[in-house]
Amino acid sequence: MTARVLMVQGTSSSAGKSLIVAGLCRLYARRGFRVAPFKSQNMALNSYATPDGREIGRAQALQAEAAGVPPHVDMNPILLKPTGEAGSQVVLLGRPLGVYKPANYYALKEKLWPLAAAALDRIRAGADLVFAEGAGSPAEINLRPHDIANMEVALYAGASVLLVGDIERGGVFASLLGTMELLAERERELVAGFVVNKFRGDEELLRPGLALIGARTGRPVLGVLPYLHDLHLDEEDSVGLSGRGKVPAPGDLAVAVIRLPRISNYTDFLPLETENGVALCYVDRPQGLDGAHAVILPGSKETLADLAWLRRRGLDRALRDFAARGKPLLGICGGFQMLGRTIREGGQTVAGLGLLPVRTRFAPEKRTVQVRGVTAEGVWGIPGGLSVRGYEIHRGFSEVCGGRPCFLLDGQGTGLAPEGCAAEEGYVAGTYLHGCFDSDTYRTQWIAAVRRLAGLPARPSEQPGFAARRQRDLDRIADLLAERIGVERLDGILGL
Repeated sequence: MTARVLMVQGTSSSAGKSLIVAGLCRLYARRGFRVAPFKSQNMALNSYATPDGREIGRAQALQAEAAGVPPHVDMNPILLKPTGEAGSQVVLLGRPLGVYKPANYYALKEKLWPLAAAALDRIRAGADLVFAEGAGSPAEINLRPHDIANMEVALYAGASVLLVGDIERGGVFASLLGTMELLAERERELVAGFVVNKFRGDEELLRPGLALIGARTGRPVLGVLPYLHDLHLDEEDSVGLSGRGKVPAPGDLAVAVIRLPRISNYTDFLPLETENGVALCYVDRPQGLDGAHAVILPGSKETLADLAWLRRRGLDRALRDFAARGKPLLGICGGFQMLGRTIREGGQTVAGLGLLPVRTRFAPEKRTVQVRGVTAEGVWGIPGGLSVRGYEIHRGFSEVCGGRPCFLLDGQGTGLAPEGCAAEEGYVAGTYLHGCFDSDTYRTQWIAAVRRLAGLPARPSEQPGFAARRQRDLDRIADLLAERIGVERLDGILGL
């Protein structure tokens, strides 16, 4: 049988679609259904390497985790990774297709839509229920002729649609009504009801607005979801960085992450954010490094452009000064490349920050792979042999000309291969390994080592492991949907 499909669309980006889909996946997986997520087209710089070495949006990997199934490229057949103000790299079925400006990308619709529809067909063939996520808003007038992410999917799948509005942005009732007004009649017929998300306060104050929405549209407000505090789950893009950060308390380990304009995979640092005694913040000026005990230079979609941005801001000098004071500086992926001596792309060679004996060369092929291994001996005083796992997503290949490795990775039958680079003198290191902080043992040892280097007293971790916390947070969302919308009501929409 072909799986039933329920689609979650929003009145805007960051309305909460991704986490609601994750909650639905967890709610129905717990009840014994075979569940899978789907998003035909995703625009995000937070991505993930699947077990078979393909690339999808990080949000779909989280939703697959919520459903209890391995992430697969069919769950997100089209991934757009913005490269600047006017273009995006198109990743089709987990492999780069090319960089396109909007007009050129829209011309691909005839080619892309059948591939996205076929991916959905394959997902439906192996599941009982599919929870699909839209992108942005289904009512953007300029984008509707090119839509392959919202109502085109719902119409193809015969899916009921939950329309989500973010009340924290303001104007939620106008957004819901305006979206319905701009939809075609056959699209409006698919909308089963509305969800008001991220509410803070007394729900009784919303009653007049909720009643008006029902009267004007003939569709019910299915539930009002409160803003969930202390929720640390993957976001799709850098919009989720707004308001992030923590002011250090006495005795806290202060970690500064450079907020690059094209920052990618900042989900790497969610595990550090959850740690008691760690104050992680995102900074974009040299003054942001004041008081930091450690600095992380994160991944970037455009390494050379972000390296130039560092120099314009004076952050290159600030990072060198930070390292010269013997403080830990870690680069991940693009940040690792920037810490090296040179970066070569085509016929252009650009000087890096010169803090690691590494030369990087960009190539057309991209490495996307899940990896596992152990820590190397002697980096920041962290013990060698600690288990670690993560994934690599990068286009550059780096030649290490000295120093020592950060990790020793399983070569799948060829033994342990050195990965990354740490300076022989000082405390600068770099790695391609995304997700290394997800490993509880490595994260705990890294924090302990940096605290020692900062002269801070040891502080043992007394909280659940990061994986356990993720499971708890996914269960929180599922429980909230069951409470505020209701399982019977959702079953009715699904036709169960």
